[in-house]
Amino acid sequence: MTFTTRPTLQGTFGMVSSTHWLASQAAMGILERGGNAFDAAVTAGFVLHVVEPHLNGPGGEVPAIVATAQDPAPKVLCGQGPAPAGATIAHFRSLGMDLIPGSGPLAAAVPGAVDAWLLLLRDHGTLSLDEVLEPAIGYAAAGHPLIGRVGDTVAAVRSLFEEHWYTSAQLWLRGGRPPAAGEMFTNPAYARTLRRLVEAGRAAGADREAQIEAARRAWGTGFVAEAIDRFSREPFQDSSGSPHAGLVTGADLAAYSATWEAPVTLDWHGYSVAKTGFWGQGPVLLETLSVLDALDDPGAYDPATAAGVHAQVEALKLAFADREAWYGDGADVPAKALLSREYARERAALIGDRASRELRPGRPDGAEPHLPAHVRPGAARHADPTDPTTGEPTVQADGVTRGDTCHVDVVDRWGNMISATPSGGWLQSSPTIPDLGFPLGSRLQMFWLEEGLASSLAPGRRPRTTLSPTMVHRDGQPVLACGTPGGDQQDQWQVPFLLRHLVGGQSLQEAIDAPAFHTVSLPGSFYPREMEPGVLVVEDRLDEDVLAALRAYGHEVRLSDGWSLGRLCAVTRDPDTGVLAAGANPRGMQGYACGR
Repeated sequence: MTFTTRPTLQGTFGMVSSTHWLASQAAMGILERGGNAFDAAVTAGFVLHVVEPHLNGPGGEVPAIVATAQDPAPKVLCGQGPAPAGATIAHFRSLGMDLIPGSGPLAAAVPGAVDAWLLLLRDHGTLSLDEVLEPAIGYAAAGHPLIGRVGDTVAAVRSLFEEHWYTSAQLWLRGGRPPAAGEMFTNPAYARTLRRLVEAGRAAGADREAQIEAARRAWGTGFVAEAIDRFSREPFQDSSGSPHAGLVTGADLAAYSATWEAPVTLDWHGYSVAKTGFWGQGPVLLETLSVLDALDDPGAYDPATAAGVHAQVEALKLAFADREAWYGDGADVPAKALLSREYARERAALIGDRASRELRPGRPDGAEPHLPAHVRPGAARHADPTDPTTGEPTVQADGVTRGDTCHVDVVDRWGNMISATPSGGWLQSSPTIPDLGFPLGSRLQMFWLEEGLASSLAPGRRPRTTLSPTMVHRDGQPVLACGTPGGDQQDQWQVPFLLRHLVGGQSLQEAIDAPAFHTVSLPGSFYPREMEPGVLVVEDRLDEDVLAALRAYGHEVRLSDGWSLGRLCAVTRDPDTGVLAAGANPRGMQGYACGR
């Protein structure tokens, strides 16, 4: 039997898997109180704002995929806020920029996470607003033992806080030092923000939906929007090296609402795999699976062999090249062609016995791809990619963990299921808004300041996010929800997980614990948008003969610590027996599953 760090949990009542044990247990507590999977997920989402503030926040975003017991077809909840009205290419060019900064108010999109969580609660939850927010309010007001990585993150940006982001220093450098691991930490301002949302709801009367709508108004047009509008006008230092004011206004928040939309799906090996639309990178996973099928080689499905790793990595490179050329909100994406069998066979023919070092977007329906000038050969390079304020905090190419995004999966006894990947608005992304207790995000950095591209900056467009929850159906019923933090690596780590579990028959925990790998031979989505052709990052637990064979294929293998890549979470439900299961990633000693 394959070794696992933990058992795959099984039960019939409910299962939760998330990137922090406090969020998992708080969500489980909601299930125990009679709430459903969506009540539990909302609770986890707000707790994650408090306990993983270096990884996500209220000023960030959340995409999710849900399936309800009444209507099991997958639906996407889009909590990705768009570019504000003032965010034009001309504005950034007038500041002398050719890339959007990776941190600071200027990089902020309209916050989408809170409105999305509240919309989920309104439409599919059963409990009241104050019940689901109670755990987060408690942790923010009374405190919780802080994980060490939060203090490490604060230490990395200490000089920035002390010299430029004084409001962040007030919250995170109490007593003139970063918080210590295990230290009880409170965020009174965020506790007050959540309490005011609850109070706004209560003032609307006894009706549950009316209360939630009142809280949404308090966020989008009330005290939260007013505080964000005021604070955005103050210039703060960003990763360009100069201070700039933000662009998000109260009018931008008032115009925004989270939305429900159809997923993009792929029928594959008897399953239907659902991802967000082409405004996110999720379809990369679908295209990769389609290309692997087109290879018509069972060995391509095995992530434990050199041939399997090679095939999967090369398929991923092709799919990510298409992401760069074709994916984007508002773009004329040739979606049907990109996921067609004919196109998959065309792309699969490019995979040989040597590792590619090129960026090779395809020509779906014969259309000519357009790549940003920054990723073309000979393009100029920018800032230090190790700057701790820039990019999405994730696992670096050398395996060093700078943080991550978050993830939560929940399934309940009725058959409701959700996969959600909250991110953005982390403490190092932008100065803390003192009246609210959180910063804005920096998701605008994913746009290009070049006209005519699929992901060119334009007001009202959603950034091409890397956040990539997954849901899998069989015979029309949801059977698996999964996801991981990790920016450009999210779908790269999910591909071998799905192959191991759905094709190879490994349990959730076996598939999560198995050695991980990813390529950085693709343009990074985050400032400074770097690419390292041919580099393959592999956990050093992979067999020596496999590593040698990968080098023989021409991959530039870069070894990472044996337990460093990915933070996968997953839950399952067997519709025939009602048995539920869950697994969680041991890497980082932070993510946990719970259930019964």
